[in-house]
Amino acid sequence: MDGVFDDEVEQTVTIDEYLNNVEAEELNADLVLGGDEGEECTYNMGYMKRQAIFSCLTCTPDGNAGVCTACSLSCHDGHEIVELWTKRNFRCDCGNSKFGEFVCKLFPKKNVENAENLYNHNFKGLYCSCDRPYPDPDAKAQEEMIQCIMCEDWFHEEHLGLESSNEGCFVGQPYFQFVSLPNFSFIPRDEEGEPLYEDFICKTCSTVCSFLTLYPQTIWEAGGQKGDATASNAKNKGVLENVSSACGSGKLEIDICAHDSSEKDNATANSNCQSVAAGNASVVGESSGKSSGPNDSDQCTKDTNLHITCVLGIDVEVTSPVSEGKPLFLSKSWRDILCRCEKCLDMYNQKQINYLLDREDTIAEYENMAKQKREEKLQQQEGAELSFFNKLGHIEKVEILNGIADFKDEFCSFLESFDTSKTITSSDVHQIFENLAKKRRRMHSFAPVFILLVAGNGTYSVLGCVMGI
Repeated sequence: MDGVFDDEVEQTVTIDEYLNNVEAEELNADLVLGGDEGEECTYNMGYMKRQAIFSCLTCTPDGNAGVCTACSLSCHDGHEIVELWTKRNFRCDCGNSKFGEFVCKLFPKKNVENAENLYNHNFKGLYCSCDRPYPDPDAKAQEEMIQCIMCEDWFHEEHLGLESSNEGCFVGQPYFQFVSLPNFSFIPRDEEGEPLYEDFICKTCSTVCSFLTLYPQTIWEAGGQKGDATASNAKNKGVLENVSSACGSGKLEIDICAHDSSEKDNATANSNCQSVAAGNASVVGESSGKSSGPNDSDQCTKDTNLHITCVLGIDVEVTSPVSEGKPLFLSKSWRDILCRCEKCLDMYNQKQINYLLDREDTIAEYENMAKQKREEKLQQQEGAELSFFNKLGHIEKVEILNGIADFKDEFCSFLESFDTSKTITSSDVHQIFENLAKKRRRMHSFAPVFILLVAGNGTYSVLGCVMGI
């Protein structure tokens, strides 16, 4: 019988837990929205590197348009909205030709169409290769999904295409050989379930960036790999460090071979292994407005306009890896080692993936900017509250301080008389405020009323005092 009324028992939560939960929810909202207050349409800001985007299925059921945070709140309040998290290089569509006669309330003068916007089935509320909604009404439990940094679609773990076999990819002329590809059998996570990887690339998009196989294997997150991934990554640790500083002095050597856990396969792979020496990487061009100097050697990873000798030491236009599509998990700061030479930059542009070189494109940077905006907002709020209090007159300040003191006294009185073996309920909280209201009414009812005599010259004198009733 004890369990009959379990569902009727109020959930117990401490004040600290409640405040922490509120703060966590506000922080999560700021991280998703990038610190956007949702007050102005972002259309005037053009194609933003990254922003929170929403799809309104009420206005555009075909899922061919996206709106910014402000428009989702002001123009599409009460509509069927799909939250898409963030999209790159996107401009708000609200009120353009895709919305028919609907006009944006915040910024009505928009172009007919935003030609550079890209759309996928997410805008219809569908995700993954299974083309299912999230949350899925037919699923027994909602499975966590992860986002590909290239197509920006979301995938269920069971549909990532994780494998346990060890395969390679074929590299075109002049290197006719297989290059080892990581074989991820599970998502790399730590003991607490937090991701060890920085970015994920789905198996479809991995064919577009097969050139990544030319880099040391430490570019991949080893946590989700099977086989001899740890030993292989340890072997290439020094190589990765050389890649990061290749625009200075140093020799870059990359092993392009297929590593396998068995000795037999290792021997075969080593026979096909070819070492590519880049020698001393030197700058063959200059960035605009800068002259060469002692600190220019570390600029190649920061300035994509610098033309340097390819850190791979090969011609990527000739040596074009061909790989089978596989899900890829990239290690921390993997973008920093990508080559910025002229030919590699041309390759990125041709593949339309030059955003990989932009640190501001990453979700981590997007969230860092959101945290910074949040800190600034909290500081402004604190300053505004203090400024408001300082502008009050003496009587108003006393009233506020007395109100705080009354609440403190009433709350302490409640705790002193309360049975600690019981739980504070919502009715108890309501009772505290009712007692405060009664006390306030009594104070006003019996407050002294002064009878003043005001003279013509503006002076006054007190004639008497009575108690209000």
